[in-house]
Amino acid sequence: MARVYSSSPPASPPPPPSTSEQRKVFTLWMKSLVLNGRGCTVYDSTGSIVYRVDNYDSSCSDNVYLMDLGGKIVLNILKKKLAFGKWEGYKWSGGKRQQDEDAGGAWFTVTRPCSSVLFQRRSRRRPSSSTCVFRADAGRRAVRYTMTDDGGNLCRIVDEATGDVVAEVKGKRTAGGVALGDDVLALTVEPSVDHTLVMGMVLVYGIINHTM
Repeated sequence: MARVYSSSPPASPPPPPSTSEQRKVFTLWMKSLVLNGRGCTVYDSTGSIVYRVDNYDSSCSDNVYLMDLGGKIVLNILKKKLAFGKWEGYKWSGGKRQQDEDAGGAWFTVTRPCSSVLFQRRSRRRPSSSTCVFRADAGRRAVRYTMTDDGGNLCRIVDEATGDVVAEVKGKRTAGGVALGDDVLALTVEPSVDHTLVMGMVLVYGIINHTM
């Protein structure tokens, strides 16, 4: 991990806040902390691990857990068995999955599949644009987000109601402009946007495109 951060992260950082009044930048290393596992590790701007995903089963799991550094589950992502291209995200609290009755049980839902060259590093397909639509419940209000890619190395999550970009994923570079590799990404989240929700969106996007 020397190429991502030069110093080791703290052994037990405090739980990350869900939102911030300032723009936040995270580093996504598309590797699991577990040997021979698949997943990703998420660092904040200080180099501390804030989220991790360890997928032991397959390259495209139907059941994925987003955890903090200590292994506490904060989000569970499930693929609907009888619905093509549909994924659901559930919050976890007290060691249990939380059901949101106002949103049909799930905290957010991916309603259609998408593809992105950013997450398809091994694909030979030509670059193309694609869109993901997400539904989330915020204060009993359904919110729709769209994830779009430019057919290259840039993806954005956009609030459909306002057209505002709430998060962006792109390949990470050093201050001198040197790319750190296909498996090191920079995630920027705008103020007052739920970090866990954004991570859920990004993870589903990666799962659909066979990188998780």
